[in-house]
Amino acid sequence: MISWQDNVILVTGGTGSFGKKFIKVMLDEFQPKKIIVFSRDELKQYEMQTSGYNQPNLRFFIGDVRDRDRLRRAMHGVDIVVHAAALKQVPACEYNPMEAIKTNIMGTSNVVEAALDAGVKKVLAISTDKAVNPVNLYGATKLAAEKLVIQSNAYAAGTATRYSCVRYGNVVGSRGSVVPVFLKQRQNGQVTITDERMTRFWLSLEQGVRFVIKCIEQMEGGEVFVPRIPSMKVTDLARAIAPDAQINVIGIRPGEKLHEVLISEDESRNTVEMENMFVVQPAEALWFGYSWQEKGKLLQDGFRYASDNNTEWLDIEGIQKYIAPFEKLFASGKLEG
Repeated sequence: MISWQDNVILVTGGTGSFGKKFIKVMLDEFQPKKIIVFSRDELKQYEMQTSGYNQPNLRFFIGDVRDRDRLRRAMHGVDIVVHAAALKQVPACEYNPMEAIKTNIMGTSNVVEAALDAGVKKVLAISTDKAVNPVNLYGATKLAAEKLVIQSNAYAAGTATRYSCVRYGNVVGSRGSVVPVFLKQRQNGQVTITDERMTRFWLSLEQGVRFVIKCIEQMEGGEVFVPRIPSMKVTDLARAIAPDAQINVIGIRPGEKLHEVLISEDESRNTVEMENMFVVQPAEALWFGYSWQEKGKLLQDGFRYASDNNTEWLDIEGIQKYIAPFEKLFASGKLEG
């Protein structure tokens, strides 16, 4: 178990949806020695500071993960890095491919290198279900980022630095989520979806943050942690948000999947099933991160963890419980799209 009070944490993308929630939970409940918010947007940092993020153990660093030297400076004396910075809007990544590559792949490489140079103990990178069998550039860059993080343990094995990833599905109400879109469309009495068959994995921001904290405490290095989370039908989401609205099907978009996958059939050969999560072990036991099979059970050959074959589903009533807080935010004009 980590003694959080003795550790300095740096969060890349610290002004994003995940970063802000993670920092709030850490400040309220774990009281780390220091937290460094690392992001490139000075306005968002100012807004964080003026909205209550002004504790004495909180620092704000302006910087871009594309700048390795700035990362090295920011990581001086840091014990734990949570790497959440990314370009994640699928259409924007498709239209600006090199920008996505520079941030999501080269930026992750810079985080890996800077952490090793600074002697950081643990680096946990946030990934996505879109990294599994990717069909768009965003997913491809996150797959490459995962590989960079996990394989970096090979040349960090002689040091104290350990690298792992967390991979999960759609976060309810986060920036880029469909929830704000449906809430806005509801006002016009019509909601648009791309395909009636579509399913998605679903979890709240709170669940995502708690899972990341748990994984930091347990990581050995080399793992990809996948939470057990429910699936939902996009049609049910639309009905939960706008029960009286007309649903218009507009056709699937380029780079969009009908169903998302969190663990592929090939990965399942190295995956251990735990009570509340799966742990994808490194494909080759060259260093560490391979002792999880002593704690859980290996999956059956051919297992595939996808949003359409999940054993846990949210019905309309269950979805409404997830989106209730965002209904209030939307009504007050504070919900980010």
